[in-house]
Amino acid sequence: MGNEAARSLALEFASQIAPPGAIDIRRFFGGSALVRNGAQFGFVMKGTLYLRVDATMRAEFEADGSEPFSYRAAGREVTVRRYYAVPAHVIEDPSLLRRCSERAFDATTRPARKRSKATLAVSLPG
Repeated sequence: MGNEAARSLALEFASQIAPPGAIDIRRFFGGSALVRNGAQFGFVMKGTLYLRVDATMRAEFEADGSEPFSYRAAGREVTVRRYYAVPAHVIEDPSLLRRCSERAFDATTRPARKRSKATLAVSLPG
């Protein structure tokens, strides 16, 4: 599946998940990332939708037979357990797909805020 096909599929999923314009589709290696408010919560790679998972969602997806995203690099298999393939029954149910996508968005790490250079002063008793 090429970049254009991945983008097209990502746009299709995005249209099922949220109102138009609420999700940005960006290039992501050989696929397309789903991004909302600057946070990537999923991607389409080789025709498969992957969503960011927390521990609870990971267990649910694993119970449905879903597997984490993996790829080969430098002659070894790399597994990314933060992203799991979305089970077929979730993709086939628009309401469930929206709920899972919201949970994936909630599981993302928001873009880091700049930390203050101020130091915290602590007074010890005594």
